[in-house]
Amino acid sequence: MCKERIGLNRRRFLKTAVQAGVCLAVPQVIPGTALGKNGSVAPSERIVLGAIGIGNRGRYVLGCFLREPDLRCVAICDVRGDNRWRAKDMVDVHNGNKDCTPYIDMRELLARDDIDAVLIATGPNWHATAATMAAKAGKDVYCEKPCTKNIAQSLALADIFRRTARVFQAGTQRRSLPNFAYAIELARTGKLGPLQTLHAHPGGLGTKMSGWLPAESEPPREQVDWDMYLGPAAWRPYTSKLMNAFHFEKGGGLVGGGCLEWGSHCVDLCQLANDADDTAPVEYEPVNGQLHARYANGVKLVMRNDGWLPLGSCPVRRRNGLGRDGRRCGVRRKFSIAAAPQRDQDTGLPRRLSRA
Repeated sequence: MCKERIGLNRRRFLKTAVQAGVCLAVPQVIPGTALGKNGSVAPSERIVLGAIGIGNRGRYVLGCFLREPDLRCVAICDVRGDNRWRAKDMVDVHNGNKDCTPYIDMRELLARDDIDAVLIATGPNWHATAATMAAKAGKDVYCEKPCTKNIAQSLALADIFRRTARVFQAGTQRRSLPNFAYAIELARTGKLGPLQTLHAHPGGLGTKMSGWLPAESEPPREQVDWDMYLGPAAWRPYTSKLMNAFHFEKGGGLVGGGCLEWGSHCVDLCQLANDADDTAPVEYEPVNGQLHARYANGVKLVMRNDGWLPLGSCPVRRRNGLGRDGRRCGVRRKFSIAAAPQRDQDTGLPRRLSRA
């Protein structure tokens, strides 16, 4: 009996082995796309992305990301149902499937091991907190500006990314645009004369509270997760007038009047023009509605909202003076990095920002 069973098992084994050998002898066809051929990117080389806070600006930035052949978006998170499903449809159409997973709570998205990096385009209220959570979850981050709501948050954010060895990129894309790069080159090379004063348009220097408005009936969580929307901000009852995340709680209870999001473009470019990325002004002084600052190298930074030439967002003023080569070039060592931006009527954002 045992011998018969052993013989039967041997016959089955030999038969299976022969069938397997035949299969192995047949050439296996592997698509070129899986190997990164013909201009494609191998799946193992793609960045797997999750997107958090996908309103108007977020969808624009996500659309730019989706054009990159080495990126694949697999998850969307937004506290607003309309934003969430609109963004999911956008990704599904691009991917050619229905696999993009929508989330209300960003913690569920960040818990996924298959996601390498996240886009954070929430309102400023969430930027620093969401980026910190992402770093602790092992994700690299692209975050819309302003990166934080105050200096203390900025220092803490820099520290957490150093300690986690993750990558953080802020949405200061103007550094990469050729017209701004040209203006920076003029300032750094001294072709317009020695750099003495930089002017930046901060988009407002006033502050005000986001406020406590009359309570309204709170929508279902699938429509709006109000508690998650408030996030690190102080609790208050639901009101639809506070659902513009771009303007809500920019300054830790104070709304910065535009200085945080617009100043992070214009003041940032002044920092770059002065080659001062690793430092900051050492003196600040309010002067007649303007904010004057001075760097350790003596260069002055003037943040003002008025008196700009209507030349877009990067004019160079020329007055009496001499260039480096000694020829008169009409410059009096004044260098204007940014003029007052035109505002989009629908979003209220600076036009270049809302469409950038």
